[in-house]
Amino acid sequence: MKKFGLIGYPLSHSFSGKYFQEKFEKEGLTDCSYELFPLETLSDFEKLITSNPDLCGLNVTIPHKIGVMFYLDKIDPAAKAIDAVNCIKIIKQKPVESFFTGELSSTKVRLEGFNTDCYGFENSLKPLLKKHHNKALVLGSGGSSRAVAYALSRLGIDYKIVSRRKARKQITYSDINRNLMSDRLLIINTTPLGLSPAVETYPDIPYEYITSNHLLYDLIYNPDETEFLKRGKEMGATIKNGEEMLHLQAERSWEIWNNG
Repeated sequence: MKKFGLIGYPLSHSFSGKYFQEKFEKEGLTDCSYELFPLETLSDFEKLITSNPDLCGLNVTIPHKIGVMFYLDKIDPAAKAIDAVNCIKIIKQKPVESFFTGELSSTKVRLEGFNTDCYGFENSLKPLLKKHHNKALVLGSGGSSRAVAYALSRLGIDYKIVSRRKARKQITYSDINRNLMSDRLLIINTTPLGLSPAVETYPDIPYEYITSNHLLYDLIYNPDETEFLKRGKEMGATIKNGEEMLHLQAERSWEIWNNG
């Protein structure tokens, strides 16, 4: 039996658990299972690995995407640049027989970290991009915004990160005016504003300056149309939620676990 799972805390509304269980049933993968491992801290991480010898891969969610990097043997360049890991490949290294005693060494486990959020975002965004979507506003400065920024850099899109507080290489919401909105026609929400159950909340930007040339992308997928997206849609903008991004990052995790 191949076991996969998700670590984080809390895990009450896990996308990954439901997604992979449905995938296994649909594809007839009866030798695979996916479990939730709610770890409030990472102090039990090593115990989790050693007590689950069938574990082949893990997804990682908040609050452990940064802290878990300390436990890994290798980190993919993208994950290192983003400074966050959301996918771990667990490689079992077979025991070696001692030439002198004939005894077998203990099974060693190698842990490799990846970031599939940037892959999911980039590949869900690309089909929607037009020539004028060459400059972006990234709303929020948390971990998700780093994955988005990395993907935008790969796509050659200039971006400004918008934060509640002034910081180096960042602007604040009060800095967003008509000129900035007309110059940056791609706007990405990486904040939790609008996430269920607080569906009435939304980022504080001047929506009256949004046009049909704008593309608004929200990493949130529940609800499927946030207030941020609704307001953009009312002004004629193209809108996109984060559901496809999640599907793509999950499938990329599956590829990493099984092929590399």
